[in-house]
Amino acid sequence: MPTTPEPAVSRAASASGLPLWPLAVLAGGVPAVAALLAFALSVQLQLVPGCNPFIDGCVSISRAARHDLPNHLFRALMLPAATLQGLVWLLAAHWLRGALGPRRGLKALAVLGLVAAVALVLYATFLGTDGVVYRLLRQYGTVLYFGCTCLCMLLLGQAVQALALRGGSGLPGWLVRSHVVLACTLVALGVANAIVAALLSPDWKARTENVTEWWGALIFVLCFFTLAAMWARCGLRLRLQSG
Repeated sequence: MPTTPEPAVSRAASASGLPLWPLAVLAGGVPAVAALLAFALSVQLQLVPGCNPFIDGCVSISRAARHDLPNHLFRALMLPAATLQGLVWLLAAHWLRGALGPRRGLKALAVLGLVAAVALVLYATFLGTDGVVYRLLRQYGTVLYFGCTCLCMLLLGQAVQALALRGGSGLPGWLVRSHVVLACTLVALGVANAIVAALLSPDWKARTENVTEWWGALIFVLCFFTLAAMWARCGLRLRLQSG
């Protein structure tokens, strides 16, 4: 009976196949480049004011990438980035399932990762379009992407903590704690934004939301980088095997 190739994650550093960690680096790095490049071009083209968006909150990521050349470049980078992020979550769930056994949280990690990837595609596709329907699709895409990615990072943190406690994983404690701290900081940031925004004037509410969006996106990037570091320390590689 013919066999079909299946993806497998190997921990042996000498095993054939591609190392996994560059995928996680790209999953976090490509969106960062897209956002920063769109912002820099928008400032240069005088589409948005020049400022430090992490402090001043003068512009959101969406507004910085909404028009003209910045919009085209942003979408060109974000669409493949969505594919990379979905793939990374699937591989992370597969890796942890092999190390910890079947768990409900790991199944949820894979599903939520795919939903987040689709939401990011939805957001990037309709960014810069007009009309009520398109605006709603873009807004729902943003909410789903941030929400599902946040949950993925929390589930990943819980799983790698369990893996590190078992011992023999090759994961240093500081690296696991770094990811958990980042994931919890993201949740705290969202809660603080909701509380503060309810007490501020509309102008300051918009600025607070913009600052939160930029810092939240930065935490996303750092979380993917910590996952890349974990994969590098474990020597994980991707290969095809017959099954």
